[in-house]
Amino acid sequence: MILIPAVVPPLTTKNRWSRNLTPADAVRWLSLGWHDLTIRPALSLAYGFLIFLVSILIVAGLFRVGWDSVLFPAFAGFMVVGPILAVGLYEKSRRLAAGQPISLSRMIFVKPKSGGQLLFAGILLCLLVITWMRAAVIIYALFFGLVPFPGLDHIAPMLFTTPTGWAMLIVGGAVGGLFAAFSFGISAFSIPMLLSRRTDALTAMGTSMALVWNNLGAMLTWGAIVLGLFLVSLATGMLGLIVAFPLLGHGTWHAYRAVTAETS
Repeated sequence: MILIPAVVPPLTTKNRWSRNLTPADAVRWLSLGWHDLTIRPALSLAYGFLIFLVSILIVAGLFRVGWDSVLFPAFAGFMVVGPILAVGLYEKSRRLAAGQPISLSRMIFVKPKSGGQLLFAGILLCLLVITWMRAAVIIYALFFGLVPFPGLDHIAPMLFTTPTGWAMLIVGGAVGGLFAAFSFGISAFSIPMLLSRRTDALTAMGTSMALVWNNLGAMLTWGAIVLGLFLVSLATGMLGLIVAFPLLGHGTWHAYRAVTAETS
């Protein structure tokens, strides 16, 4: 008689990254962000105004040196480095939750618990922006060769009325989407984490990616909200950043607190 050992299925393990969030939670984060903005709103709006000024200076500088060809990749790059620029807004929301005093100086001169790791994360995000801008230039060269950039007045007909232009838009959109997805994944929660916890940049970025991937419905909704408000800001000549940037910054902090509640 041959005995066949019983096969016992392995015990299921809980997914430590899933929070059972829904797209409605993303809207709630935005509402909580608005609540933080309305508490001493002058601080948040002043912060947003500083971001607006920096953005205008960068755009003016690009035109000044004749680099208007990288303007659109630069706008996309702004969304990559946006989380590091919003660290002061995270600090305001953190202090409000902890019942600590808030001021503009405390929002600008932030002392993160991770120390220099926050700066390191910022450098990594800036390198990602540079890589994306270089990739955009290479894609343009692959499709249009050595044809000089025609300027913003003529780029639309060049892109939308020629087969080459449409092909470049499709390829560029696909490559840009990969960059956007990767940057959103590693930066969505890593910067707030480096502010509030003693950890290293790579661990924070890996954790952020895992949290985004395992809460995809809510995070895709949040990403759509971020993109929508950024496009509205562009449509207003960047003026919308004065309100939209603080709103998204405070909202991102509440998103971070929601997804890290079980690991705090």
